[in-house]
Amino acid sequence: MFSVLLVLLVVVAILMTGLILLQKSEGSGMSGSSAASMFGGALTGSAAGNFLTKTTAILATIFFILCALLSLVVAKTDVSGTRQSGLRNELANEQAAPAETEQPAPAATESEPVSVDKK
Repeated sequence: MFSVLLVLLVVVAILMTGLILLQKSEGSGMSGSSAASMFGGALTGSAAGNFLTKTTAILATIFFILCALLSLVVAKTDVSGTRQSGLRNELANEQAAPAETEQPAPAATESEPVSVDKK
C-alpha cells in the first residue's frame, strides 16, 4: 500500500510540475504560441489558460490527498510492515519488567567520618 501511494504521489508531482511550467507567467510563458501548436490549435488564448489552471488545481488536490493518505499509512504501520517500531517495543519491555538490578545505595552512618577535600 505504501509503495503504491508513493508511486502515485511521484507521478502526480511530475505531471503537476509539467502543467505548471506550461502555464502562462508574467511573460508569454509556455502557454503562448508553442502551447497552441502542441495542442493542435484547439487550446488557444484563454481556453488554454483555463484548462491548464483547472487541471493543475485538480492535480494539486490529488497531491494533497495522497500526502494525507501516505501519512496515515505510515502512522499505522512502519515501513517495514510491523505494527510498532523497535523503539516502542523496547520501551514497552522496559516498563513491563521490574527494575531488579537496582539496589539502594548504602546510607552513610554517623560512625564513619566524612572527609571533604577543599582545594
